Amino acid sequence: MKAVAVVLVLVMLAAVQLAMAARLEQEGGITCSRVDASLAPCITFLTQGGEPGAACCSGVNTLKGIPGSTNEERLVCNCVRAAVNRYSNLKDAAAQALPRKCSVSLNYPISRTYNCDP
Repeated sequence: MKAVAVVLVLVMLAAVQLAMAARLEQEGGITCSRVDASLAPCITFLTQGGEPGAACCSGVNTLKGIPGSTNEERLVCNCVRAAVNRYSNLKDAAAQALPRKCSVSLNYPISRTYNCDP
């Protein structure tokens, strides 16, 4: 029964990710895969802690530059939230500290739970 619940949650997350990707493409060509690629160099930092590397901080800087409007920023925020939710071993404190450690100011936190659509 527990395995079925886990599979259902994974299916739901995949469906949400696909819906967000379609929505992003309609909004202006932004895709969650682009956001994922920006965060990929940060996985070690987000799951193990320590200090983010230069490639990670470059990716965080890229996140700041992707959106051109408030709607696009919300879409990027939703992609970030979906990305961090894929890692069960993600350290929430590391995720929240990442922009500060990279000296980047984002208008949203890197968080599993932040509501990007107020």
